Amino acid sequence: MSRSSVSLAPWRAALVSQLEAMDSPTFVLSSLHRQPVAATTGQSTKDAVAFSPRARTVVYRGMWAGLSPNPRNPAPRNPHVYQTDLLTITTDVRMDKVSEMFSGSSAAPTRVPEYPRSCAGGPIEGVIWAAHAKTQWRIRGRVYMIGPDIESDAAKPVRQALTVYMRRQHPGNTEADAEDSTWEWAKELTAHFGNLSPVMRGSFRNPAPGTPVSQAPGPGLNLGQKVENLHDEIARSNFRVLVIVPEQVDQVDLSDPDRGRRWRHELTANGDEVVWTTTELWP
Repeated sequence: MSRSSVSLAPWRAALVSQLEAMDSPTFVLSSLHRQPVAATTGQSTKDAVAFSPRARTVVYRGMWAGLSPNPRNPAPRNPHVYQTDLLTITTDVRMDKVSEMFSGSSAAPTRVPEYPRSCAGGPIEGVIWAAHAKTQWRIRGRVYMIGPDIESDAAKPVRQALTVYMRRQHPGNTEADAEDSTWEWAKELTAHFGNLSPVMRGSFRNPAPGTPVSQAPGPGLNLGQKVENLHDEIARSNFRVLVIVPEQVDQVDLSDPDRGRRWRHELTANGDEVVWTTTELWP
């Protein structure tokens, strides 16, 4: 894998420590819902689209390429040779947020997964309130989907886009070079699946989310299933990892009631390097 030089995010250590200190590391993730509207002057019905916000609570699953050790995870693990600032969540490809995040700007979302493959998505915003630290994080950026085809030629643009942010932890180390050659995208995807409980893995065999209860589930689909097989065909066909690439991070620290503090961190290009710049703001 070729890598560019991406600086370590100055907000990373504080955010990760606060997320890991939460009883349940959840946050609100927002996207844009597209809905066709009646045509206006000079527009065809096909091109007329209205946008409205959608938000949902999701679970932080760790930084991409850096899952925390979990003795209950039966999946083989990649060597821990990379570090990123890319937040991950897991999702069912049949959920509305997938069609909202990965549809084209003129396409209306549908419950049928038009984008089951690995691909780049659109803009998103995540908001985290770390109550114990009295800190709010607002993360704006773009999202990528990692699916079963991640090792294919078709998924090469996704791998290339994310590789830019995968920093070698021990550059120039011969042993690390050898481990680098054994790192696999598909193995990382399976590790995320294995990191879920059997009940959570079974949720990917649920009836299609959001469809009427009067509609009979498809073959093998039902509530309350447990999945032990890491390569269960139905569950894995619906399972995806979403990788968030932050481009702007707004950090508000209210832990001192007499002097709140706020910073805006922005990802910018500086020649051949991608660097974070930080500006302190009034809270």
